Amino acid sequence: MTPETTRTNDEVAMTEPRPGGLVIVDKPGGMTSHDVVARIRRLAGTRRVGHAGTLDPMATGVLVVGVEKATRLLGYLTLTEKQYDATIRLGQSTSTDDAEGDITGTASAAHVCAETLASAIRGLTGEISQVPPTVSAIKVDGQRAYRLTRAGAAPELKPRPVTVHDFTVTAIRREASHLDVDATVRCSSGTYIRALARDLGSELGTGGHLVSLRRTRVGAYDLGAAKTLEQLAERFEVMPLAQAAAVAFPRRELSADEARRLAHGGRLPASMGTDPGTTEAPVAPERPTAAYAPDGSLVALLTEQAGQARPLVVFTAG
Repeated sequence: MTPETTRTNDEVAMTEPRPGGLVIVDKPGGMTSHDVVARIRRLAGTRRVGHAGTLDPMATGVLVVGVEKATRLLGYLTLTEKQYDATIRLGQSTSTDDAEGDITGTASAAHVCAETLASAIRGLTGEISQVPPTVSAIKVDGQRAYRLTRAGAAPELKPRPVTVHDFTVTAIRREASHLDVDATVRCSSGTYIRALARDLGSELGTGGHLVSLRRTRVGAYDLGAAKTLEQLAERFEVMPLAQAAAVAFPRRELSADEARRLAHGGRLPASMGTDPGTTEAPVAPERPTAAYAPDGSLVALLTEQAGQARPLVVFTAG
């Protein structure tokens, strides 16, 4: 064999840059989100790769990864709602609020019935105030909370407003003195499912922690579009930039003159787009709109305020 034929798929990819776009990864358990980004960098042949919304190592499921120009979409995708399938164990508390931590307390969950559980969940649904886990990536005085916690100086984190749109129990299993609860959660960006597990256990007087977590959707991107790292190593595919934005954001069609003006940072009169897949529902003013040139290329993401549309990020040079 020649040296070329003995190289791995990843090594060959590094010499053959791939087009930019989004990669919807089905993250495996045991890997950090940064590990996944590093793998995609090798497969894509570029270091310009990032992700929208961290998943803990134990979690699996949808991780949206941007390659090249698509990295400029990520900050806006991070803010979209997310959906998870989770298993919460009532009867045990842990140091990390999930199964990777040490057990810090136990209490029987034998008294928890379906009605009691449903009442506690109602209190954790809607617009709520949530204290993030101390083992999290939140920065405190320039340092990550998890690093401070592991150094023995756990910070006192302030509660933050989040929205839990749906918290639906799908199954309950009794195991000795604890109770495992399977649930589907649809929530705003910034919601910690580990904290929901902790707070549910606290409300019921049993303690609680997250046993497993699978993210099934980030905004408009779900598991149906996701590929495993093994699949991507066999056939690396990206969702082209124009398509990726069309799936996630309301759309505005531009004239050739508007496209040129916008590409150079100019402003346009406001003209509310419609949500993807609809012809009637206007987008809320605070939500970005994807603006397209007559040839179908993505020109920019827009925000509309005070009767004007201005570019948040420009993708074409004009």
